[in-house]
Amino acid sequence: MPQRDSISSTSLLNFEAWRALLRTICGRYNPEGIEHNAFIGWVRPMNVCGLAAVDIGWNAHRVERTHRDIRLDGAEHYYALFQVSGKSAMTQNDQAVQLAAGDVALVDAARPVTYFRNDNSAQWLSVRLPRRSLVSHLGFEPQGGSWRPGGTPAGRLLFGLVHDADTDNGLSFASADDYMQLAVYDLVGALFAPSDSQPISRPTSKLFARICGVIKDGFSDPAFGPVEVAAEAGISLRYLQKLFMERGSTCSEFIYSLRLDHAARLLRRRALLGTGQPLSEVAYACGFRDYAHFARRFRNRFGNPPGAHAGHDQSAVGGTVRAGTIESALSAHDVQPPAA
Repeated sequence: MPQRDSISSTSLLNFEAWRALLRTICGRYNPEGIEHNAFIGWVRPMNVCGLAAVDIGWNAHRVERTHRDIRLDGAEHYYALFQVSGKSAMTQNDQAVQLAAGDVALVDAARPVTYFRNDNSAQWLSVRLPRRSLVSHLGFEPQGGSWRPGGTPAGRLLFGLVHDADTDNGLSFASADDYMQLAVYDLVGALFAPSDSQPISRPTSKLFARICGVIKDGFSDPAFGPVEVAAEAGISLRYLQKLFMERGSTCSEFIYSLRLDHAARLLRRRALLGTGQPLSEVAYACGFRDYAHFARRFRNRFGNPPGAHAGHDQSAVGGTVRAGTIESALSAHDVQPPAA
């Protein structure tokens, strides 16, 4: 039978009650390796600095969260998972870690995960971290399945916040929760920040591809810029700029590159159809408020002014517009300029 220390005081639950209560707090998880009538566990909801948390334990050998569970839940958050007592193991994102009392792991609720209980005293405490808020604050997207050993300064401070929230006898102040949440995020960042020497990870590449999609959808709006991109992607402006710097460019440069490519195609169409569309309208349709600014950037990019572009540089506007720095860097991400 699982053993609980003073941090948990709730009643033990059977299989169905445990799974149903956990679903309302954390989502769908499936105990395996034990008969349903032999299962016992507990789920005790908590509040940590305004963040949902849970004190949890079970006697099943294995608990899984599958792709189907994730699809049904639509979860968009992480968990800071503390091994309160006993030993366990966890696998996520092709990483397998062994956890002992005092260790902390970061779990991505949007990825499958499996927990293995290695002894009867295993007990966990989990704090829910909203993905958008966490990534925006940290400036990077942490990797689920990561683990840090107990005893690190950040780990001790983070567990202290969690434990104190459980033993403050209702004396916490809601007005301080926003500030305390930032402290939690900072400690998570201190624990799980990636090394600068690490290569660009697959999750980061996926995030960058999504950012490029956001830009492709919005570049024609003259009010659209890096601040709007960061807000739409749910990350900080600092992290947005870092992602582009890692690829040898800037967000603003990429936005202007798409605008100019689109302008070249519109000018080519204008010349072929003989519409006589005012060049200022072409500029505005591509996201430029000021024609002089548009003309200057256009000349710098293609070597001739917008009005002469179709006649003087057919190759540039016939579908092979010279790619800028960032377009070449993005070729691996299948990000192409938008069709006219």
